Amino acid sequence: MAQMDASLDQLLQSVEQNGVCVRKEMRGSLRIGVDEVFPHITIIMCMRGSARVMFDMQELTIEKNDLGVLLPGHVLRRIAYTEDYTYQCIIISAEMYSELRSHIFSHDYDKFATAPRCHLTDVQAKRMMALNELLGAIASHDEYDLQLRRRMLLSQLAVGYEFINYYRREQDREWAKSSSAKLYTQFCNLVVEHYRESRNVQFYARLMDYDPRYFSKVFRQFSGGLSPLEWIQQYVATQAKSIMDAHPEQTVKETAFQLGFPTTANFCRYFKRATGINPQEYKEREQ
Repeated sequence: MAQMDASLDQLLQSVEQNGVCVRKEMRGSLRIGVDEVFPHITIIMCMRGSARVMFDMQELTIEKNDLGVLLPGHVLRRIAYTEDYTYQCIIISAEMYSELRSHIFSHDYDKFATAPRCHLTDVQAKRMMALNELLGAIASHDEYDLQLRRRMLLSQLAVGYEFINYYRREQDREWAKSSSAKLYTQFCNLVVEHYRESRNVQFYARLMDYDPRYFSKVFRQFSGGLSPLEWIQQYVATQAKSIMDAHPEQTVKETAFQLGFPTTANFCRYFKRATGINPQEYKEREQ
Protein backbone atom coordinates (compact mmCIF):
# COMPACT_ATOMS: atom_id res chain seq x y z
CA MET A 1 0.00 0.00 0.00
CA ALA A 2 1.35 3.45 -0.89
CA GLN A 3 2.60 5.56 1.99
CA MET A 4 0.69 8.79 2.57
CA ASP A 5 2.71 11.98 2.47
CA ALA A 6 1.85 13.14 5.97
CA SER A 7 5.07 12.55 7.90
CA LEU A 8 7.40 15.38 6.91
CA ASP A 9 8.93 15.59 10.38
CA GLN A 10 9.79 11.88 10.32
CA LEU A 11 11.33 12.24 6.87
CA LEU A 12 13.52 15.16 7.90
CA GLN A 13 14.58 13.38 11.08
CA SER A 14 15.57 10.31 9.05
CA VAL A 15 17.60 12.51 6.69
CA GLU A 16 19.50 14.08 9.58
CA GLN A 17 20.27 10.69 11.09
CA ASN A 18 21.27 8.80 7.94
CA GLY A 19 22.35 11.52 5.48
CA VAL A 20 19.93 10.12 2.88
CA CYS A 21 16.26 9.17 3.11
CA VAL A 22 14.57 7.15 0.34
CA ARG A 23 10.82 6.66 -0.08
CA LYS A 24 9.90 4.15 -2.79
CA GLU A 25 6.21 5.00 -3.12
CA MET A 26 4.40 8.00 -1.73
CA ARG A 27 0.96 9.29 -2.61
CA GLY A 28 -0.68 12.68 -2.50
CA SER A 29 0.96 15.87 -1.37
CA LEU A 30 1.46 18.01 1.71
CA ARG A 31 0.45 21.58 2.56
CA ILE A 32 -1.25 22.66 -0.65
CA GLY A 33 -0.82 26.38 -1.37
CA VAL A 34 1.98 26.93 1.15
CA ASP A 35 5.42 28.25 0.15
CA GLU A 36 8.14 26.09 1.66
CA VAL A 37 11.93 26.17 1.71
CA PHE A 38 13.81 22.98 2.55
CA PRO A 39 17.43 22.75 3.74
CA HIS A 40 18.02 19.52 1.83
CA ILE A 41 18.31 18.50 -1.82
CA THR A 42 15.24 16.53 -2.94
CA ILE A 43 14.93 14.27 -5.98
CA ILE A 44 11.37 13.33 -6.94
CA MET A 45 10.16 11.05 -9.74
CA CYS A 46 6.46 10.83 -10.64
CA MET A 47 5.24 7.25 -11.07
CA ARG A 48 1.53 7.88 -11.69
CA GLY A 49 -0.88 10.78 -12.03
CA SER A 50 0.21 14.43 -12.13
CA ALA A 51 0.75 17.47 -9.93
CA ARG A 52 1.08 21.22 -10.38
CA VAL A 53 3.69 23.08 -8.35
CA MET A 54 5.39 26.47 -8.20
CA PHE A 55 9.19 26.35 -8.11
CA ASP A 56 10.87 29.70 -7.49
CA MET A 57 7.55 31.39 -8.39
CA GLN A 58 7.28 29.55 -11.75
CA GLU A 59 4.52 27.02 -12.37
CA LEU A 60 5.43 23.48 -13.43
CA THR A 61 3.32 20.43 -14.24
CA ILE A 62 4.75 17.10 -13.07
CA GLU A 63 3.57 13.98 -14.93
CA LYS A 64 4.49 10.29 -15.13
CA ASN A 65 8.25 9.73 -15.59
CA ASP A 66 9.03 13.38 -14.83
CA LEU A 67 12.02 13.73 -12.53
CA GLY A 68 12.61 16.86 -10.47
CA VAL A 69 15.70 17.96 -8.56
CA LEU A 70 14.96 20.63 -5.93
CA LEU A 71 18.01 22.44 -4.56
CA PRO A 72 18.34 23.61 -0.93
CA GLY A 73 17.03 27.09 -0.18
CA HIS A 74 14.69 27.38 -3.17
CA VAL A 75 10.93 27.90 -2.87
CA LEU A 76 8.37 25.16 -3.56
CA ARG A 77 4.58 25.54 -3.47
CA ARG A 78 2.24 22.63 -4.19
CA ILE A 79 -0.85 23.78 -6.10
CA ALA A 80 -2.85 20.64 -6.91
CA TYR A 81 -2.49 16.94 -7.67
CA THR A 82 -4.61 14.13 -9.08
CA GLU A 83 -6.02 11.40 -6.83
CA ASP A 84 -3.60 8.82 -8.25
CA TYR A 85 -0.51 11.06 -7.97
CA THR A 86 2.27 8.75 -6.74
CA TYR A 87 6.01 9.38 -6.62
CA GLN A 88 9.37 8.23 -5.34
CA CYS A 89 11.73 10.58 -3.56
CA ILE A 90 15.32 10.80 -2.35
CA ILE A 91 16.17 13.45 0.24
CA ILE A 92 19.85 14.23 0.77
CA SER A 93 21.06 16.13 3.84
CA ALA A 94 22.91 19.44 3.45
CA GLU A 95 26.08 17.82 4.84
CA MET A 96 25.89 14.87 2.46
CA TYR A 97 25.04 17.23 -0.42
CA SER A 98 28.19 19.27 0.27
CA GLU A 99 30.31 16.14 0.34
CA LEU A 100 28.66 14.77 -2.79
CA ARG A 101 29.46 17.92 -4.76
CA SER A 102 33.16 17.32 -4.16
CA HIS A 103 32.74 13.94 -5.91
CA ILE A 104 31.27 15.54 -9.05
CA PHE A 105 33.95 16.84 -11.35
CA SER A 106 32.35 17.14 -14.78
CA HIS A 107 29.19 19.08 -13.87
CA ASP A 108 27.51 21.06 -11.12
CA TYR A 109 24.19 20.55 -9.38
CA ASP A 110 23.44 24.29 -9.62
CA LYS A 111 22.10 23.91 -13.15
CA PHE A 112 18.99 22.28 -11.66
CA ALA A 113 17.95 25.70 -10.42
CA THR A 114 17.55 26.64 -14.09
CA ALA A 115 15.38 23.67 -15.03
CA PRO A 116 14.50 21.46 -12.05
CA ARG A 117 12.38 19.05 -14.11
CA CYS A 118 13.22 16.61 -16.92
CA HIS A 119 11.23 13.82 -18.59
CA LEU A 120 12.52 10.23 -18.64
CA THR A 121 11.69 7.37 -20.98
CA ASP A 122 10.18 4.21 -19.49
CA VAL A 123 13.59 2.51 -19.58
CA GLN A 124 15.30 5.48 -17.92
CA ALA A 125 12.59 5.64 -15.24
CA LYS A 126 13.10 1.92 -14.44
CA ARG A 127 16.83 2.54 -14.04
CA MET A 128 16.18 5.37 -11.60
CA MET A 129 13.74 3.17 -9.64
CA ALA A 130 16.41 0.46 -9.44
CA LEU A 131 18.88 3.04 -8.13
CA ASN A 132 16.32 4.19 -5.53
CA GLU A 133 15.89 0.57 -4.45
CA LEU A 134 19.63 0.20 -3.93
CA LEU A 135 19.97 3.52 -2.10
CA GLY A 136 17.09 2.58 0.18
CA ALA A 137 18.68 -0.77 1.02
CA ILE A 138 22.01 0.89 1.88
CA ALA A 139 20.47 3.73 3.90
CA SER A 140 18.33 1.38 6.02
CA HIS A 141 20.92 -1.40 6.56
CA ASP A 142 21.71 -1.45 10.30
CA GLU A 143 24.69 -3.79 10.01
CA TYR A 144 26.85 -1.50 7.87
CA ASP A 145 29.64 0.43 9.53
CA LEU A 146 28.53 4.10 9.46
CA GLN A 147 31.56 5.24 7.47
CA LEU A 148 31.15 2.35 5.01
CA ARG A 149 27.45 3.17 4.62
CA ARG A 150 28.32 6.81 3.92
CA ARG A 151 30.91 5.90 1.27
CA MET A 152 28.46 3.51 -0.40
CA LEU A 153 25.71 6.14 -0.43
CA LEU A 154 28.03 8.77 -1.90
CA SER A 155 29.18 6.35 -4.57
CA GLN A 156 25.64 5.45 -5.64
CA LEU A 157 24.44 9.07 -5.50
CA ALA A 158 27.31 10.10 -7.77
CA VAL A 159 26.27 7.38 -10.23
CA GLY A 160 22.69 8.57 -10.06
CA TYR A 161 23.74 12.15 -10.74
CA GLU A 162 25.62 11.11 -13.88
CA PHE A 163 22.54 9.22 -15.06
CA ILE A 164 20.35 12.30 -14.56
CA ASN A 165 22.93 14.55 -16.19
CA TYR A 166 23.03 12.29 -19.24
CA TYR A 167 19.25 11.95 -19.49
CA ARG A 168 18.68 15.73 -19.57
CA ARG A 169 21.57 16.70 -21.89
CA GLU A 170 19.30 17.86 -24.74
CA GLN A 171 17.20 19.97 -22.40
CA ASP A 172 20.33 21.60 -20.98
CA ARG A 173 21.49 22.57 -24.48
CA GLU A 174 18.20 24.36 -25.09
CA TRP A 175 18.29 26.20 -21.77
CA ALA A 176 21.89 27.24 -22.39
CA LYS A 177 20.68 29.24 -25.41
CA SER A 178 18.26 31.34 -23.32
CA SER A 179 19.90 34.46 -21.89
CA SER A 180 16.74 35.35 -19.94
CA ALA A 181 16.71 31.90 -18.31
CA LYS A 182 20.32 32.39 -17.23
CA LEU A 183 19.52 35.82 -15.82
CA TYR A 184 16.51 34.51 -13.90
CA THR A 185 18.45 31.58 -12.49
CA GLN A 186 21.46 33.67 -11.53
CA PHE A 187 19.20 36.11 -9.71
CA CYS A 188 17.36 33.35 -7.81
CA ASN A 189 20.63 31.76 -6.73
CA LEU A 190 22.04 35.10 -5.59
CA VAL A 191 18.93 35.87 -3.52
CA VAL A 192 19.18 32.45 -1.86
CA GLU A 193 22.79 33.27 -0.97
CA HIS A 194 22.49 36.97 0.01
CA TYR A 195 18.90 37.68 1.15
CA ARG A 196 20.01 38.27 4.76
CA GLU A 197 22.56 40.78 3.50
CA SER A 198 20.37 42.72 1.06
CA ARG A 199 16.79 42.82 -0.19
CA ASN A 200 17.48 45.59 -2.71
CA VAL A 201 17.08 44.97 -6.46
CA GLN A 202 19.97 47.31 -7.29
CA PHE A 203 22.29 45.18 -5.13
CA TYR A 204 21.58 42.08 -7.24
CA ALA A 205 21.67 43.95 -10.55
CA ARG A 206 25.15 45.19 -9.66
CA LEU A 207 26.31 41.67 -8.76
CA MET A 208 25.21 40.52 -12.21
CA ASP A 209 26.60 43.63 -13.91
CA TYR A 210 23.21 44.71 -15.29
CA ASP A 211 21.51 48.08 -15.41
CA PRO A 212 18.67 47.77 -12.84
CA ARG A 213 15.97 48.95 -15.28
CA TYR A 214 17.08 46.58 -18.03
CA PHE A 215 17.39 43.74 -15.54
CA SER A 216 13.86 44.31 -14.21
CA LYS A 217 12.42 44.41 -17.73
CA VAL A 218 14.03 41.12 -18.79
CA PHE A 219 13.16 39.48 -15.48
CA ARG A 220 9.47 40.38 -15.81
CA GLN A 221 9.37 38.85 -19.30
CA PHE A 222 10.68 35.52 -18.02
CA SER A 223 8.80 35.50 -14.69
CA GLY A 224 5.37 36.12 -16.19
CA GLY A 225 5.10 39.67 -14.88
CA LEU A 226 6.55 39.23 -11.39
CA SER A 227 9.07 41.98 -10.59
CA PRO A 228 12.47 41.23 -8.98
CA LEU A 229 11.39 43.13 -5.86
CA GLU A 230 8.19 41.07 -5.58
CA TRP A 231 10.26 37.88 -5.99
CA ILE A 232 12.61 38.95 -3.18
CA GLN A 233 9.69 39.87 -0.91
CA GLN A 234 7.96 36.54 -1.47
CA TYR A 235 11.19 34.65 -0.88
CA VAL A 236 12.02 36.48 2.37
CA ALA A 237 8.43 36.07 3.63
CA THR A 238 8.65 32.34 2.91
CA GLN A 239 11.89 32.09 4.86
CA ALA A 240 10.33 33.99 7.74
CA LYS A 241 7.28 31.69 7.80
CA SER A 242 9.53 28.62 7.74
CA ILE A 243 11.49 29.91 10.74
CA MET A 244 8.34 30.79 12.69
CA ASP A 245 6.73 27.43 11.87
CA ALA A 246 9.84 25.50 12.94
CA HIS A 247 10.43 27.58 16.09
CA PRO A 248 7.06 28.77 17.47
CA GLU A 249 8.69 29.64 20.80
CA GLN A 250 11.00 32.14 19.09
CA THR A 251 10.11 35.83 19.38
CA VAL A 252 9.49 38.08 16.38
CA LYS A 253 12.61 40.03 17.39
CA GLU A 254 14.72 36.85 17.22
CA THR A 255 13.28 35.99 13.80
CA ALA A 256 14.04 39.51 12.53
CA PHE A 257 17.64 39.19 13.73
CA GLN A 258 17.99 35.75 12.13
CA LEU A 259 16.83 37.17 8.79
CA GLY A 260 19.26 40.11 8.96
CA PHE A 261 16.79 42.95 9.57
CA PRO A 262 18.23 45.93 11.50
CA THR A 263 15.14 46.29 13.73
CA THR A 264 12.00 44.36 14.60
CA ALA A 265 9.85 47.21 13.27
CA ASN A 266 11.64 47.08 9.93
CA PHE A 267 10.98 43.34 9.68
CA CYS A 268 7.31 43.72 10.65
CA ARG A 269 6.72 46.36 7.96
CA TYR A 270 8.49 44.24 5.35
CA PHE A 271 6.57 41.08 6.27
CA LYS A 272 3.21 42.89 6.19
CA ARG A 273 3.92 44.38 2.74
CA ALA A 274 4.63 40.88 1.43
CA THR A 275 1.82 38.97 3.18
CA GLY A 276 -0.82 41.47 4.31
CA ILE A 277 -0.44 40.57 8.00
CA ASN A 278 2.26 41.21 10.59
CA PRO A 279 4.50 38.40 11.94
CA GLN A 280 2.75 38.16 15.31
CA GLU A 281 -0.62 37.68 13.60
CA TYR A 282 0.92 34.93 11.45
CA LYS A 283 2.31 33.17 14.55
CA GLU A 284 -1.08 33.30 16.27
CA ARG A 285 -2.89 31.95 13.20
CA GLU A 286 -0.55 28.96 13.01
CA GLN A 287 -0.92 27.99 16.66
